[in-house]
Amino acid sequence: MTPIESEKVQQLLEMLIGKDVYIHLETTNGAYASHLNEKAYNVGAYIRNAKVNFSQAKIIGNGNSFRVGLKIDWGWIYAEGLTDWTLHNESQLLLAGHDREGRLMVALHISETPLGE
Repeated sequence: MTPIESEKVQQLLEMLIGKDVYIHLETTNGAYASHLNEKAYNVGAYIRNAKVNFSQAKIIGNGNSFRVGLKIDWGWIYAEGLTDWTLHNESQLLLAGHDREGRLMVALHISETPLGE
């Protein structure tokens, strides 16, 4: 993975507008929070192979951390805190956010085919 280049990611997102795609969205602080502070709560969210079709896509950020929003018929899907990206097999866009120690905090994976288990 490499640091996000917002212009390139925006172009890839726009190529997926109006297509049925599969989303994997995951957020976690997992054991990281309780490891640093025993009073901290562990939180996370996970969804895999949700089939969606979005009409708008936007990446915004300050150069260090980005947010991607996908407009679907009934609302928005968004991931915040994204730092890195890669294009896998020319058809799967993977965006991830890592903390200062390189630990995964958020992942957004968009594919035109179902994601492997």
